[in-house]
Amino acid sequence: MGRGESVSGLDGAIAQYCDEHREHFLDELKRWVAIPSISADPAHRGDVRRCAEVLVDRMRELGLRAEVLETRGNPIAYGEWLEAPGRPTAIVYGHYDVQPVDPLELWTTPPFEATIRDGKIFGRGAVDDKGQVLMHFAAIEAHMALRKRLPINVKIVIEGEEEIGSPNFEEFLDRNRDRLRCDLAIVSDTAVFSEDVPSLTVSLRGLVHWDVTVEGPTSDLHSGYYGGAVRNPLETLAQMIAELKDADGRVAVPGFYDGVAELRDEERSDLRNLPFDETAQARAIGVRQLDGESGRLPLERMWFRPTLEVNGMHGGYSGPGHKTIIPSWAKAKLSARLVEGQEPDKIRRAVGEFLERVAPPSVRVKIEADGDVRAVATSRDHPAVAAAARAMEAGFGKAPVFIGTGGTIGPVSSFERILHLPQVLIGVGLPDDMIHPPNEKFTLTQLFGGIKTVAHLYDELAALP
Repeated sequence: MGRGESVSGLDGAIAQYCDEHREHFLDELKRWVAIPSISADPAHRGDVRRCAEVLVDRMRELGLRAEVLETRGNPIAYGEWLEAPGRPTAIVYGHYDVQPVDPLELWTTPPFEATIRDGKIFGRGAVDDKGQVLMHFAAIEAHMALRKRLPINVKIVIEGEEEIGSPNFEEFLDRNRDRLRCDLAIVSDTAVFSEDVPSLTVSLRGLVHWDVTVEGPTSDLHSGYYGGAVRNPLETLAQMIAELKDADGRVAVPGFYDGVAELRDEERSDLRNLPFDETAQARAIGVRQLDGESGRLPLERMWFRPTLEVNGMHGGYSGPGHKTIIPSWAKAKLSARLVEGQEPDKIRRAVGEFLERVAPPSVRVKIEADGDVRAVATSRDHPAVAAAARAMEAGFGKAPVFIGTGGTIGPVSSFERILHLPQVLIGVGLPDDMIHPPNEKFTLTQLFGGIKTVAHLYDELAALP
């Protein structure tokens, strides 16, 4: 097929193939879900490896060269098809490990026995991320069955540690730079805005965090003897944390917003046009109203503005009754979600130095900082993103909108930092998929629309220079 040749006829055939083989694809997903590949639990280490091996065997059946690649932790299921000279080469990323299932008693059906009801498939990993990996395998199957080839070159990288923070993934990328050389990365581990609003994610926030300890006396003290004479570490830590933000909800740490760009008018208009009900959202999560940085739209605060949050705080006595003490220490865990333009190292230092500066001299402060995940943003004008938008319109019958995601996917940042790749984030999960709690599900219309979207995406990317 020539570079400029129309593929509309074959597109229809591939779409038909995807529709006719839905039960086959569901059966395959059920087999994958049945493998309890819980990366956080050492007792399931054998299941994790078995899942990687199953994926490699399946890639070989599809006509890819595939193998299990070792890391210091769980293996990578790797496959490649590189027989489209002159066409783009894409890394397809996903993960086969899953979250633990606790509490088990809250599952309506067994987590590792995929069950279909009400137009959804339920099971741990159904959408996060086995089902979204399956979309690519199904698209490859359709192309290979009808054309005996793929329209682009692909390098499939399915890791087994995403749910525990991908601790060995960057080392894997660095060690395999030459092998993984390509033009872009495709990541299907995100969600759309809603079932009736197809959408492409164009930004992910980064992440850093701190453990803060305030130490006072060498042991807990009697508050009757020493109250009023000794600084209370819990009270002091609360005051220090209160200094982090001003009355308008802005982070007060000097330099925190350095490099943070304002939304363009077009982007702000797009947010206003999304069917987002602020009152309904507040009611759904059990708060009186949404809150945060003044003068910002809720979705702007959730997707495109940096945050600094207290994740936990403890110290002193919290048992039944009362224990009248001045605690000897207090601890807090903080985290920041970063946006494009912020440097994780700089933010870690700035917040740590600020907390040390506002602490009174009568206590000792210890701060441990960690995390260096950068925010990732892809221009909606990038040719690959435009290609993905056309593919999603073909798959779902409606042009997608562009959205952000407030969360963080570490490997996406790793692809940008180590391999310097543009990325297409083309997941099709839904916000209510319960990806970590019990009763995880994948709505079947999303799964089947996603399969056709990915199949179209490969054709769209083939037409790019």
